[in-house]
Amino acid sequence: MTDIVAGIEIPGIEAAGAATRHVREMTSPLVFDHSRRVFLFGALHARALGLQPDPELLYLAAMFHDTGLLVPFSDAVQRFELDGADHARSFLLDHGFSPGAADVVWQAVALHSTPGIPGRMGPEIAATNLGVLTDAIGWGLDGLDGDQVEEIIAAHPRGDFKKEFLREFVAGLENRPETTYGTVNSDVLEHFDPDFRRSSMVERVTGSAWPT
Repeated sequence: MTDIVAGIEIPGIEAAGAATRHVREMTSPLVFDHSRRVFLFGALHARALGLQPDPELLYLAAMFHDTGLLVPFSDAVQRFELDGADHARSFLLDHGFSPGAADVVWQAVALHSTPGIPGRMGPEIAATNLGVLTDAIGWGLDGLDGDQVEEIIAAHPRGDFKKEFLREFVAGLENRPETTYGTVNSDVLEHFDPDFRRSSMVERVTGSAWPT
């Protein structure tokens, strides 16, 4: 049976089903529902803007975009976005996708929280970012059809999203605070962790090993 929410069809391929099960098991219900909403909002924005992302790649990018917060892909100390991107690429390659398709999803996940750049890239990357912006900070929400938004929220409730989502972020970043340099993630730790102090580019330049 085809799964359709707010006029958007959830991809029915085997890899999408496997990703759904995988992300549901490896993350919290809040992150799972957020990820599904990111796909749906991203698809709605893409439709309104005339973008034509591959729905399967968009779905996989949305489902994996926050997995690095809860289950780091590697032991390397790196941004959670890169953990999720690496995890997504391995998943796609293991499920028979081409290296090119895996790279598209990797970029969409790696850049999903980076301001300004995703919109200049391919439709899957742009749509993932737009879906994230809508669900996380309400960007573009007033331009979406209210009935469609209600249908999405009914299918994937937000609960106490603002509070719980930030809590998920803190839990995913507190053991690797140095990876938040130059990203929006440092905002979260600065707000919630009294011991965290963000470093700046000015400090890095003036404190470098160069004499002048």
